[in-house]
Amino acid sequence: MRIACMSDSHDNMTQLFNAVEWCNKQKIDHVLHAGDLVAPFVNRALKNLNMPLTIVFGNNDGERKGLAAMFKDKIFKPPYELELGGKKILMLHEPDPLETIDTSKYDMILHGHLHEINIQEGEPLIINPGELGGWVSGTSSMAVWDTKNNDIEMVYF
Repeated sequence: MRIACMSDSHDNMTQLFNAVEWCNKQKIDHVLHAGDLVAPFVNRALKNLNMPLTIVFGNNDGERKGLAAMFKDKIFKPPYELELGGKKILMLHEPDPLETIDTSKYDMILHGHLHEINIQEGEPLIINPGELGGWVSGTSSMAVWDTKNNDIEMVYF
């Protein structure tokens, strides 16, 4: 299973459309977004995904009611646990709660917030895919996790 991991898109519609197009062309199996979409209108891009989408709220998601209405059963309060391809995943936006969470029961942890790419291989695998929006670092990025061989591919827009 190939899972696209993104975070911190911060209303950058150009990069969201680029990411959606890339995911569709690459036939990604599932997309995870670790928060800071910001406004509900980002659904104009994300609704074009040809695969399932799971989102957690970030600290800059100010229009939570609008986002919840727009994404209904796809957006959750962090920390959020799910299982994909037989792998247990923990999603959150800010990494601070990891200090108090038993991470040993997860295969992968996805977070964002820091706007910096940081992949920590091991058990669990911890992925911060950087920022899709590119507003802070100047680099728009996401990660793709292949659950079969545990490989990570960074994708830049």
